[in-house]
Amino acid sequence: MGSLLPNSGRKLKPHLPVVWFLTDTARTPDAAAALKTLPRGAGVIFRHYESPDRRALARDLALLCRARGLLFLVAGDWRLAVAVGADGIHLPEHAAKRGLSSGARIWRRQRGGILTVAAHGAPGVSHAYALGADAALLSPVFPTRSHPGQTALGPTRAAGLARSARVDVLALGGVTPMHVTQMRAAGFAGIAGIDFAMKNVA
Repeated sequence: MGSLLPNSGRKLKPHLPVVWFLTDTARTPDAAAALKTLPRGAGVIFRHYESPDRRALARDLALLCRARGLLFLVAGDWRLAVAVGADGIHLPEHAAKRGLSSGARIWRRQRGGILTVAAHGAPGVSHAYALGADAALLSPVFPTRSHPGQTALGPTRAAGLARSARVDVLALGGVTPMHVTQMRAAGFAGIAGIDFAMKNVA
């Protein structure tokens, strides 16, 4: 997957990867194995919300990411991000509507942490910009197993949102390495997903 890293499309902030991997309790039971398939410099968003040992798993994956040169963000819990020395935090769209807590704002300002925000349409992208996020993860661009039955934005509509956004937008939802060139040319800053990493895990 090394070919996914060169930044040939929209100008990214210098510290932002083009490729992002999201962990998932059900679909990535062996998240550590998936991380080992990622190219150096990729980003990881740790979700695993339902995991009973979430704190311990976050700590282990944070260490693995540092060893492999991967950025590590924790979703939905800035205190856990602080505890494991994460590079930043990710907010689900419902959390982004409430805004960053004062503690998260102070931590991000002091540490220069990365902030990404989930978005499912124009309002979500606007919330990301208002929060000063580094990137919005726009989904689902294509039909996806994560949300069966949910209507996808489609590449044309999603690309229009990405081009008009005042924040970098990452394509998420049914995205595979085969879509990278298409997404980058369409105005996305990069791609994010689950399955494209897991397919490399034996």
